[in-house]
Amino acid sequence: MYEMDLKPFLYEDVGSGDITTETFVPDISGKACIICEEDAVLAGLEEAAKIFGLLGVSSVKMAADGERVSAGTKVLVLEGPLRGILTGERVALNFLMRMSGIATETDSIVRVIREKDQDIMIAGTRKTTPGFRYFEKKAIVLGGGTPHRSGLYDMVLVKDNHILACGGLGKALELIDLLPDGIKIEIEVESIEDGVLAAKKGADIIMADHMSPADTKELRERAKAINKDVIIEASGNITAKNIADFAGCADMVSLGSLTHSPKAVHFSLDVEDP
Repeated sequence: MYEMDLKPFLYEDVGSGDITTETFVPDISGKACIICEEDAVLAGLEEAAKIFGLLGVSSVKMAADGERVSAGTKVLVLEGPLRGILTGERVALNFLMRMSGIATETDSIVRVIREKDQDIMIAGTRKTTPGFRYFEKKAIVLGGGTPHRSGLYDMVLVKDNHILACGGLGKALELIDLLPDGIKIEIEVESIEDGVLAAKKGADIIMADHMSPADTKELRERAKAINKDVIIEASGNITAKNIADFAGCADMVSLGSLTHSPKAVHFSLDVEDP
């Protein structure tokens, strides 16, 4: 994955200066540590360390992104300008809270379905926070999932509104011939027969939208008889409560909830008494 510049995230919070810290905190060196207050899969530690680095604060990681940690685990030790530690605190903790929440939720869902299906993939969607998608997708990977497409530019996903706008599935399948070679193609379908048509056209991924586990399984069997490499993706109102129903029915399950509504993980920063 490419690297994103963290300076804009820090600038959003600091702006022209941290008035509180500059007024009340002496210009001295200090030490602090960040503690994970819940059982979680850690994500965002690398970003947190880099944010403090931008403020001249050195850090030592006591755990690793992607690692399961228990409540009370010290994950990052900080040393440097005390003002830098306090100025970077909230931005760094926000990264940890948000990314660890996503990684923990992904890990939980992966473990549930892998008890029944060792090969199925759990994928995210584009239901992400504007400006923060890179980090949310990274957190999914750290939790054991797959990020799916990064945006509109890296693969084709023909959804219901595209199909309606161009005149139906038949016309959409014809237009696939206009695409350059090498572009991965996914087609959203709402019936087994439409999925079979997409498989015959050579779709790389067929999204079974709001289809039952039984219909998804039948689509998978029929589509793979046409192209053994086609991926069947189940999507639409799938949650932690019903995802196990799709074990053995699909190659991949995508859930917008991984990024649009995971519970944040609580972290705290404790400064040592100067």
